[in-house]
Amino acid sequence: MDTTSESITISKVKAKFGNDVISASSWRGDDALVIRKEALLAIAKFLREDPELDYNFLVDIGGVDYLTYPKPQPERFGVGYQFLSMQHKHRVRLKVFAAASDEIDTLVPLWKSANWMEREIFDQYGLKFKGHPNLRRLLNHVEFVGHPLRKDYPIKKRQVLSTSDSMMDEMKQRLAVKGLTTGR
Repeated sequence: MDTTSESITISKVKAKFGNDVISASSWRGDDALVIRKEALLAIAKFLREDPELDYNFLVDIGGVDYLTYPKPQPERFGVGYQFLSMQHKHRVRLKVFAAASDEIDTLVPLWKSANWMEREIFDQYGLKFKGHPNLRRLLNHVEFVGHPLRKDYPIKKRQVLSTSDSMMDEMKQRLAVKGLTTGR
């Protein structure tokens, strides 16, 4: 890790949100910050709106189950966010830790692309995002029991599904906003 100098991103976030930053590192120009989950929305908004930072692109959100890892933190799950400033060509990763019962603030009000990424994490890990506009299963069937990317999910478990699951309610809303109809 490059610890010789702090990047502008790490310096500015530490200056504004010092108590909310658990750790920070920079390696080959990519910055990483582990932050308190309660500060996620405020820090993400700051990263997007500060003109020197201008992280205008949410690249990805991913979940991790630390069940079988040595415990550096008390919470079982981690959620990692990757941002890119297309203008300044720099990246930053934010990471928060959460217990299965915790709620993490949604980033949908800041980046619409967070919608399906957060739904995927909800579906696969069972983590809830507070304020999400439509937090329901995305990849697994509505009758699916459990969360298959949790390390304690039985790998050979089989489930019988009996009803069809449609996402047309979402499509009808989107089409109506654009002045289109589905014809049904």
